[in-house]
Amino acid sequence: MKQQMMMFAIRWILNSFGLWIAVRVFGTGYSGAEIDAGVAVFLLAGLIFSVVNAILKPIVIILALPAILLTLGLFTIIVNGFMVWISLKLAPGLQMTFWHSVLTGLVLSLVNYVVSSVLELEYSNMRKEQ
Repeated sequence: MKQQMMMFAIRWILNSFGLWIAVRVFGTGYSGAEIDAGVAVFLLAGLIFSVVNAILKPIVIILALPAILLTLGLFTIIVNGFMVWISLKLAPGLQMTFWHSVLTGLVLSLVNYVVSSVLELEYSNMRKEQ
């Protein structure tokens, strides 16, 4: 349980950082709100994104399964962008177009993949040492 909470916290912080970069690059907001947004806003957005990914994404993947199978998995990119778009709609003061959310979803998916691989490798090395 402790390991899972640590992984969630690491993903939360890295997702927040990834969203900060993406909003700086792609974001459009209400009267420049994304430029004035502080650390707390991005930490909240990262938390929202992490929760949406954990709860809503499996449901959307199941519903989009026919499209995912027809496109040989490429529709997953759209699903990831949709998760980012929903998260930013729920976060106060942040806004991004859907297609920029798709690009952000690609970046965040890559970050999450790398983090998961590193943490799993570290966890398996710890288990071997015991």
